[in-house]
Amino acid sequence: MVKPKTRNLLILAHLLFASFLAPMFILVAITGFNYLSGTKGETVETALTVPEGITIDAESDTIEDTVREVLTANDLPTDFEYLRMRPGSITTRPTSTDFVVLEEEEGVWSATLHEPSLQYRMMELHMGHGPEKFKIYQTIAAVALLFIILGGLLVGLLAPAYRKKTIGAAALGTATFALLAFVI
Repeated sequence: MVKPKTRNLLILAHLLFASFLAPMFILVAITGFNYLSGTKGETVETALTVPEGITIDAESDTIEDTVREVLTANDLPTDFEYLRMRPGSITTRPTSTDFVVLEEEEGVWSATLHEPSLQYRMMELHMGHGPEKFKIYQTIAAVALLFIILGGLLVGLLAPAYRKKTIGAAALGTATFALLAFVI
């Protein structure tokens, strides 16, 4: 038999972790639902100038400085955290705030300022495209979620009155997941 103090400690830990991380779980639920229903948000795009004296070489070790020159020439903040590099495209990150996309077409570079809507910002946070510190928070939240779920199951299994219901719900949930994810 499990001591009441142990069970109460598990319930308290489960409650505190779930409450602390509720904003993150709500964000993921809202953005996940919106994404699945086709609402992904949008950005307001404004064309920028790439001054003639600036040569953009995506392979250069000084590409971040070059991008900062383009931003400075357009009176924009230069405090991006890193660049996402793709062939013919450079994006300042994070993209959960205003960001700039530089694109190359036939050797000519253009730049566009993107001002994201709230939904777009939340979606970018959900996908891990936010600030580096938020990504650390997301990683901690993911690990904590595992403990919250396992702790909730453990509490249900340790309480004789809830054991059968917990096992039944966990079995039904596992079967539903497996069926929908791998069979149908």
